Amino acid sequence: MKKELEEKIVSQYQRDEGMMILVFAQWCVNQGLDPQEVYKKAYPHQVANPMLSQMVELTVPKEEAGEIPDQTVLNVLSMFGNEELAFVVSQEMERLKKEQG
Repeated sequence: MKKELEEKIVSQYQRDEGMMILVFAQWCVNQGLDPQEVYKKAYPHQVANPMLSQMVELTVPKEEAGEIPDQTVLNVLSMFGNEELAFVVSQEMERLKKEQG
């Protein structure tokens, strides 16, 4: 019984983590950024993230995607403890605002 509960919790966490990564990846696509490159800025010493690669494949072109507010992507990243990635994303937001400015 305990093992089943643990497996269910892990499974739910992985699904939620997948959604978080998909939100991040789609936000990047919507901004004209490469999700892999942004991720690499936050975690330069980490080897490629297989789940990120998988979620990037699920993204849609900017024209087909709904808008993802900046605050939403930051909240989702923070919720999963991805503070480094949230920091890099906020830097990209600032850079994009200056370029559009």
